[in-house]
Amino acid sequence: MSAALRPDWITDPALPARHGFFTRRGGASSGVFAGLNCGPGSTDQRDIVALNRAAAARAMGVEPGALVSVHQVHSAEVAVVDAPFEDRPRADAMVTDRPDLALGILTADCGPVLLYDPAARVAGAAHAGWGGALGGVLGAVVEAMAGLGAEPGRIRAVLGPTIGPDAYEVGPEFRARFRAHDEANGAFFRRGAGDRFHFDLPAYVLSRLAAAGVTASWTGHCTYSDAGRFYSYRRSVHRQEADYGRLLSVVRAVPG
Repeated sequence: MSAALRPDWITDPALPARHGFFTRRGGASSGVFAGLNCGPGSTDQRDIVALNRAAAARAMGVEPGALVSVHQVHSAEVAVVDAPFEDRPRADAMVTDRPDLALGILTADCGPVLLYDPAARVAGAAHAGWGGALGGVLGAVVEAMAGLGAEPGRIRAVLGPTIGPDAYEVGPEFRARFRAHDEANGAFFRRGAGDRFHFDLPAYVLSRLAAAGVTASWTGHCTYSDAGRFYSYRRSVHRQEADYGRLLSVVRAVPG
């Protein structure tokens, strides 16, 4: 691997699988995408994105074709993966028991959740933005893992770099949507200036995983507040940038 392509990634000892939450460092992209932009849906050069993704795949011990991702749509849909896709399905989570495949989730403020049952050797990955988390994607990915032999009580999950509550300011209508779903969701909001609130997405994601019977933790990294290490959709909007890079989070169904 060239000196210019040395991907940087975060691991968490709470997840006993081969995994990595890749940062933006160590890639070939430039401009607003500078670094390891792994998002084919961005306006970055497609060959550069492919180069970045290939470097990440090899860092996780697989060939580029074995790094599987979906067309994310903020849903609760889960894809069961037993081979690389010819066409990416519209879904926001994946599960597999194939050790030769790597599941890759793309985020830029939303929550990348990686899961693993070490006894069943079943892995899962979920894209948990507010819409998917509220809509049930985390319960759905745990259920799909159980379909491959996992047990919720054995699953360990880690939430990777995600926008933190200090940076996630929302309006009263956003809070009302969550409280309409469950009045207890008001606990994930604190008052900001005027009629604004701050939403604690990491805490909400962890609560949904706990409700599914899974032991989970957050790495503690806020995407918005560290521009040198992470891409952030919200930060790009505040800076009035034309586009933004996507972070890649990967898990394999093999011990870490």
